Amino acid sequence: MQNLLDFDVEQLTAWFAEHGEKPFRARQVLRWIYKTGESDFDAMSDLAVSLRDKLKQIACVQAPKVVREELSDDGTRKWLLDVGTGNAVETVFIPEADRGTLCVSTQAGCALDCAFCSTGKQGFNRNLSTAEIIGQLWWANRQLGKDSDGNWQISNVVLMGMGEPLLNFDNTVSALRLMLDDRAYGLSRRRVTVSTSGIVPAIDRLREECPVALAVSLHAPNDNLRDVLVPINQKYPLKELLAACQRYLEKAPRDFITFEYVLLDGVNDSEQQARELVRLVRDVPCKFNLIPFNPFPLTQYRRSRPDAIQRFRDVLMQADIVTTTRKTRGEDIAAACGQLAGQVRDKTRRILQRSVGAF
Repeated sequence: MQNLLDFDVEQLTAWFAEHGEKPFRARQVLRWIYKTGESDFDAMSDLAVSLRDKLKQIACVQAPKVVREELSDDGTRKWLLDVGTGNAVETVFIPEADRGTLCVSTQAGCALDCAFCSTGKQGFNRNLSTAEIIGQLWWANRQLGKDSDGNWQISNVVLMGMGEPLLNFDNTVSALRLMLDDRAYGLSRRRVTVSTSGIVPAIDRLREECPVALAVSLHAPNDNLRDVLVPINQKYPLKELLAACQRYLEKAPRDFITFEYVLLDGVNDSEQQARELVRLVRDVPCKFNLIPFNPFPLTQYRRSRPDAIQRFRDVLMQADIVTTTRKTRGEDIAAACGQLAGQVRDKTRRILQRSVGAF
């Protein structure tokens, strides 16, 4: 049984052709799946009855099953999704006055083991399929419904959930193409963001194949500290990473890179480190998103004090770098940044070289 969520637009058209159907039939089905959120072929009323019967025999539209839903006091929603073989991932919806943002996972667990991230402490289990990635958006849209103007409530998607998107490159890009295609969700490239810890060859590949907004998890102003906090830096150090960011801007939908920076008390939050950071990124058009650390059990790190965060931000702002401090959302349901641990079993040891060997 073929899950049609596993196909991007070109792949679905080719699949229909393989089954003797014309391309416009694929476009019809796309509209039903993504524009209306329909999964029942019998409800796709403009399809020939014979095609509906054929599809019922050979295909399905199946998103991951929801195990649990939680609602935060601030309106943030978190869904725990079963992706089989004892694995689960989490998807988070963050409502704001001017947009609704869905945070999507791309892997069950994560191999990169960033020091301050609870997801990394779960280890890596497997990549998610295209259906499991786009299925998070499909499910959330169906669950949340449309607004009074007939638009889905989700206006922005960030691939910042569990996993490193660029280590699941092909499936991630297929899902991105569905998000962007006017025949599916039709989101602007500026409203879809891929967050990466810095897989340099994959950043270059994304620039060529499917450039969207890019966010880079920086978290340190020098290689020595970043080697500890973000171990992938040992393979792709800051000089290489920042050069890749500059190349990415040649085709990016935005004229800046967003650098994410989790502030850890006494580790990376001093004014001196902020000044070092200014020197580091001086040649890269960028903005900074400062993220107060979200503690998790057994972590050695603490959240930076509010006054330290303010001083750090002031140094960046005085250097004319646009800087925002992320408001912590969904903390009461463990949905805030760095807390997407889910119920993933650690089936594998964290072998960094093996995980990034493809790049």
